[in-house]
Amino acid sequence: MTSPVTREAPVTVRVFTQRFSSTPRGARLARRLTLHQLDRWRIPYGSEASDTAALLVAELAANAVTHGRVPGRDFELTLSYTPGLRLRIDVSDTRGERRPAATTRGPLDEGGRGLLLVEALASRWAVLDRVPVGKTVRAELDLAVP
Repeated sequence: MTSPVTREAPVTVRVFTQRFSSTPRGARLARRLTLHQLDRWRIPYGSEASDTAALLVAELAANAVTHGRVPGRDFELTLSYTPGLRLRIDVSDTRGERRPAATTRGPLDEGGRGLLLVEALASRWAVLDRVPVGKTVRAELDLAVP
């Protein structure tokens, strides 16, 4: 007995990877290049997906620069886009011992709310080990098929 052949549409995953200096300027550049790359992938500036991705990259890059910085080491941004399905944002740094966690902050605390934003905006997020050293913070956005 043979099983029926089911044909599925081929899926092309588009990937963009870039390293940036672990400075506030590097974090800003990561956000700007994300918006540019998404526009090239036909996720236009000002769309909900583009704006959400920009906020996620801004927060994750700022965290990498602030909490994951090792002098002389860059951080890395990787965007993986499966058209119509998912956008994955990976921000990697070389400081593996400082792992982020979303925590509740008091109303008068000045910082510490960034990962609460990531948790609220992303469909999923996680902290992964990076080989050979460091960590990767991954945020995924599920995209609606137009």
